[in-house]
This record gives sequence, C-alpha cells and structure tokens, in this order.
Amino acid sequence: MTIRQTRFTLAALAGLALLGACGSGDAPAAPEASETATVLDNGMTVTEVVDARQTHLKAVGKAFKTISDNLKAGEPDMAAIQAAAASVPTETADMGDWFPDGSGPASGVKTDALPAIWENKADFDSKIADFQAAAATLASTAEAGDIAAISEAFKATGATCKSCHETYRADD
Repeated sequence: MTIRQTRFTLAALAGLALLGACGSGDAPAAPEASETATVLDNGMTVTEVVDARQTHLKAVGKAFKTISDNLKAGEPDMAAIQAAAASVPTETADMGDWFPDGSGPASGVKTDALPAIWENKADFDSKIADFQAAAATLASTAEAGDIAAISEAFKATGATCKSCHETYRADD
C-alpha cells in the first residue's frame, strides 16, 4: 500500500468514525417519547389508564369470587354476599371511561383488551350497559336476601361478563 493509499484510507476511516459519533441525518436527535408515556384526552398516560382499569376489574373479580364461594358454601355468609354484590355497580359505574382511544394493545402497554373494543365501540358500550344493568339487579337481589334469586342474578351477571370477554378480551 502506498503512502497516498494509506492517507486516503485513514481519512476515510476518520470520516466514518465522525459520522458514527455524530449520527447520520436519518436518525432522530433524541429518542421519541414512549407510547406508554403518551397523555390521553382524559389527562392520564396509557400506563395509568391500563393500571386503573385492571385494578377495577380485579376488584370486580374479587367480589365475584366472594359471591361464588358463598353460594357454594353450605351456610353462605349473606352479609359478605350483599357487600360484594353492592360493590360491583359502584366499582363499575364509570366502566365506559376505562377504555379511551389510545389505550389498547397498539399503545405498547400489556393489556388483554383487544383492538375490537375500539373497532366496534357501539357494541362494546352496549355490552357494558348490559353488564351494569345486570350488576344493579344482582345488588338489589342480594339485598333482598333470597339465595336462589341471588344465584340466578349472579349467573345472569356472569353471562354478561362472558359475552363481552368472548369478543373483547385476549386471554379468555
């Protein structure tokens, strides 16, 4: 290799090193904000929305477990059933707000909510309304204290959960 070739090679390598250190014109100067940090129209981040809805849904699941366990018990605890049943309509009063645009799986936040929620919003909202009506019936039936009627209202409420989960939840 001649001196001239060596100088050219060294100059080319130095130029490549500078380009690598500075970045190319194609790369962004700073990383883009994460979708999970995106603030939605409700003022919350996607992560906050998903965490809040999961917290609410887990509370409903806990209430349903209490009711189910007591309905299966030889001597059900009516006060526990009534308290659990009363908590469901309260816990889910604003359920329609738990799924704002931008809080689905495309956000990058782990969620079992399927994109179909936002693709079929009217149907999803209708299923929420059906659930809320069934939950209110369950609460009032539980307050009356008739185990057979509570069992039927509980089955009806569970059916509304299932009808929604079949279409709109990933892991069921």
